[in-house]
Amino acid sequence: MGDSSSSASYIHLVQHLIEKCLIFHMTKEECMEALSKHANINPIITSTVWNELEKVNKEFFEPYNMKPKNSKEMMMMMSQEETTQMLQKMISASDSSKGVP
Repeated sequence: MGDSSSSASYIHLVQHLIEKCLIFHMTKEECMEALSKHANINPIITSTVWNELEKVNKEFFEPYNMKPKNSKEMMMMMSQEETTQMLQKMISASDSSKGVP
């Protein structure tokens, strides 16, 4: 049962990081790449969680997917180090809110 709990925590972490990607108006592909590169999350996991979020939140994703994306410009303004620090901070904040040392 502990394994199922840790799986649920991991899925929740991925969901939280996807939500952060959405704040930056990232596409699914950009989010998959960013989480793979900076949080070592398998793109298949990110894609699966994203797809489930789309199913549950159709009213959000329909207009979101129609908006023009400018995340590449945002990401270009942020250095790779800044991006890594931002994602690590989000992961740490998520872990600390769950009581993970």
